[in-house]
Amino acid sequence: MSSESLASFPGHAWEKVLGKVKKAVVFVDDPCSESLHWSAGGAAGLLEAGARNVKCFSSFESGAEDEPKAVFVVSTLLKGRTANVIKDIVSLSRFQYCVVFTAVPHYLHLASASASASASATGAESEGSPVFERFEEKLCEWMGDMNYTAEVAYAPVVFARLSPQLMLAPAFADLFPLLERDLESVKEKRPEKRRFPSVADVDVAALPVQLQVRMKAFASALDALLEFSNSREESFAVGPMSRLLAAELASQPQAKNRRKSAHNKASVVFIDRTLDLTGAVGHHGDNLVEKILSVLPPLPGHVTDVQVDMWELTHLRHKSEVQGVVAPGCLAQNQSATARLLWETMLVAKQKEAVMEVRRQLVEAASKENLPIKMSMGRVTAEQLSSYVQLFRGSWGAVENHCGVLQLGLATAHTLRHPALTRWDACLAFERLLLQALGDSGLPDVLRQLLPLIKSSSSDPGVDSGSGDLSVDELLVLLVYVYSLAQETKSSLQDEEQVEKVEGELIGALTLLLSRQTTLSPLLQDITGVSSLEELTMERAHTALERVFETLRGLGRARDHLKQLRSVYSAGDGVHQATYRPFLKQVLEEIFNPNRPECPDIEHTSGGLTDLLKTGFSMFMKVNRPHPSDNPLLVLVLVGGVTPSELRLIREVVSSHKAGTQVLVVSTRLLRPADVPHLLFNTNRLSPDVGV
Repeated sequence: MSSESLASFPGHAWEKVLGKVKKAVVFVDDPCSESLHWSAGGAAGLLEAGARNVKCFSSFESGAEDEPKAVFVVSTLLKGRTANVIKDIVSLSRFQYCVVFTAVPHYLHLASASASASASATGAESEGSPVFERFEEKLCEWMGDMNYTAEVAYAPVVFARLSPQLMLAPAFADLFPLLERDLESVKEKRPEKRRFPSVADVDVAALPVQLQVRMKAFASALDALLEFSNSREESFAVGPMSRLLAAELASQPQAKNRRKSAHNKASVVFIDRTLDLTGAVGHHGDNLVEKILSVLPPLPGHVTDVQVDMWELTHLRHKSEVQGVVAPGCLAQNQSATARLLWETMLVAKQKEAVMEVRRQLVEAASKENLPIKMSMGRVTAEQLSSYVQLFRGSWGAVENHCGVLQLGLATAHTLRHPALTRWDACLAFERLLLQALGDSGLPDVLRQLLPLIKSSSSDPGVDSGSGDLSVDELLVLLVYVYSLAQETKSSLQDEEQVEKVEGELIGALTLLLSRQTTLSPLLQDITGVSSLEELTMERAHTALERVFETLRGLGRARDHLKQLRSVYSAGDGVHQATYRPFLKQVLEEIFNPNRPECPDIEHTSGGLTDLLKTGFSMFMKVNRPHPSDNPLLVLVLVGGVTPSELRLIREVVSSHKAGTQVLVVSTRLLRPADVPHLLFNTNRLSPDVGV
């Protein structure tokens, strides 16, 4: 099965739901609505399947008096908060028929009910679904009549299909590899148990139950994907969290039967994002979508998509008081094949190529509608793209015919003229400066180069005014960039004291900068634990920043356990500049190397007893160990996110090696640089909300 065929799985997963929505009011939680948005035609898909209405999954919603049927689609366990919201909606309505779809399989509901999620029930499905049956009874109680109809079922509606080569899992957007600092939290919860010397030694059973459930649910979703493709997999892992997830996939209750009967073969390679945060926070990517995602406001309730202001297609005057009057456009285009292909080009092409393709499609659309377009060659500008879009204003038939291309054209125009792009360029310039300094200096000297940036921002109260000064969020991104490369510096033991001294100065300068903020960004609210400036004392800010630096210190040691792929940096010399070497590219070069070298850092994890026997026999005879390039399909599972630039990099490596392998990328999110500090410093990372 090709990656294109496999990418149809998200839409296939929704078929079960679509078959039940006729004459129903449908309540969908945010992660599932994002999957629906990209993969199954959005709310329009539900309405075309016969739904009467589509609403948010919220206690403040309910059905109307003439709506007797409800369908709920949720990404979490049917417990705790999730169960309470369903109860609130049903109690406020007059339903006689309720259907609940959960993206968490029944065996995990059983497992979470025990003291630890590690006590998973094997083969529980064969004995019926007691947890789902009890929930059906509760639904009837909430509807007020035990003779009414209630159904509860599992549907793996967790993936969003962004392109034939890329699937995201919005329900797992905050799933992130373990950090060195997490060891303390793990130890606190198990004082009597064995201590772990490093993150690489942690086992699943030692983790908080919520995180165990989240990891097992992700493995279950991957198992459903492989079931759809009728594949049996060889799993490989690069990084500690990847090893745990690969083990979970191997132990899925349904997986053993699948592997016995599957006709296709696939290699699944899990890779931890924390092994290369340089690429995740760097502004070096020459990619249009990375910039669109970074500067345009997010679509409410979505991790990936953005709001595209559509006022240029109307005769409204663009004033602040009419903001929100026009329904926003977005990047997800399911209705038009032309728009879908344009989006896929934007996603993986270099910015210049992508922008030229946007212009070409707008010109072609205008020509088809006989609009008076003036051709212009040379550099593409935001004004030029806007002028092409405005030709469609008032021609509602033409707007309807080319709505997808127009939305992508406006997203491009608004991004190219966005004032924040100057800050993007400033961050890129600082990163290049720091990259060169790393090869010549120790960490203390590199960190000192950041002090003037922080102090200059502190001296200007209008830090968010769009001036040349960087915001606290941007400064934190730069700090992640530096610390992710810390082990590449020419550091010595004597530097440790100097590092502590400079870090003290940085914390002091950042504390002062925090105290001068006029608003707190979502990231700063996450870090400080307060939602308003009134609650933010100097002491609280200082303590929060100390925690931040504690996390940062562990980043440079993330690759310490690796034997071969330990560096993402090439020092410059008199002729060449220092360069960043993407970790993902190094892994792919190893996988597609025609000599098939055995890389010790790409661990084969799905062998079990068979692999142990092979290892024993290899003492007497030559045994070939499985290799990721053995199979026609390679599924790269990037735990913690992938950047658009990395998608192009994957395509280029596969193309340069003329590999016959089909590659599908599955990731937890499409990363912007600003996402990484949130994922790193979020205090709830080890206890995600799974509905408990």
